[in-house]
Amino acid sequence: MIRSSQCAKSLLALALAAAGFAAQAADKVTVQLKWVPQAQFAGYYMAAAKGFYKDAGLDVTIKPGGPDIAPTQVIAGKQADIVVDWMPSALAAREAGVPLVNVAQVFNQSGLMLTCKKASGVASPKDFKGKTLGVWYGGNEYPFLNWMGKLGLKTDSDIKILKQGFNVDPLLQNQAACISTMIYNEYWQVVDAGVKEKDLVTFFYEKEGVATLEDGLYVLESNLKDPAFVAKMGKFLKATLKGWDAAVKDPEGAAKAVVSADTSGSASLKVQKRQMENVAKLITNAGTPKIGYLEPAAYERTVKVLLAGGSDPVIKKDPGKAAYSHAIWEAAQK
Repeated sequence: MIRSSQCAKSLLALALAAAGFAAQAADKVTVQLKWVPQAQFAGYYMAAAKGFYKDAGLDVTIKPGGPDIAPTQVIAGKQADIVVDWMPSALAAREAGVPLVNVAQVFNQSGLMLTCKKASGVASPKDFKGKTLGVWYGGNEYPFLNWMGKLGLKTDSDIKILKQGFNVDPLLQNQAACISTMIYNEYWQVVDAGVKEKDLVTFFYEKEGVATLEDGLYVLESNLKDPAFVAKMGKFLKATLKGWDAAVKDPEGAAKAVVSADTSGSASLKVQKRQMENVAKLITNAGTPKIGYLEPAAYERTVKVLLAGGSDPVIKKDPGKAAYSHAIWEAAQK
């Protein structure tokens, strides 16, 4: 009896130790998204839903964004390990003293565009003069301001800027000739509101030569000096990119993962599936070994665009190679 009791106690102790080890083994990672739950971030939700993070030994918290949440401020306050942001706002924040470094570039194409009603008299960029144009701020205005500089249009006289909320009302109510839209989101809100596609004209920043990189992953520069952090984030990135590959292959599954994660209940399966199908167009290297890799040439193009803002450039000096690192992406390849 004594031996049996001792054996049982030993087994219990081993089981508790194993359970304790398992609990400790899951590395915690917090990722801050740029906006509310939607297919723009399907890869993260898919990685969670499919168990890719758990399989990698990670306990990942996905924090949704919103109109009052700036990822750069969140990571500066050390409330996230890694954030999703657009490169213009990330580099502007870096120049302002928040040492952000791009460690992966999920979207390698820009989805940003101006959408205009043909009835407003806009058929080409030369028709912008004298018009009211809706622009998102909070870091999203930088590519637009650069574009206007390239066109030689003064934003305080040649055009009128309407600081656009994150909706399409200014176009629907004829308060602006054009508004900011994303190929995967607001453009379709306009169409869903009853405006026919044939009555719209769109200008893709990518095609206008003023596109900057969107939806990259950024960490604080100091953390890259910690090998344990790099290894942990390498596991996170590997699982995340696996999630993105799965989302591109299965838009409906991705939509379900997003809808399940949306506690507000506002995301619908139909809309999120359509959004995912359009998001997939911005990840042209999905399913290849290059997914998530920041091409130095694309980085340099973005910097060049941001520096070319005339009297009001987004950034005043080239941040050089210090603003990006392939260390975590390379760790993800192991």
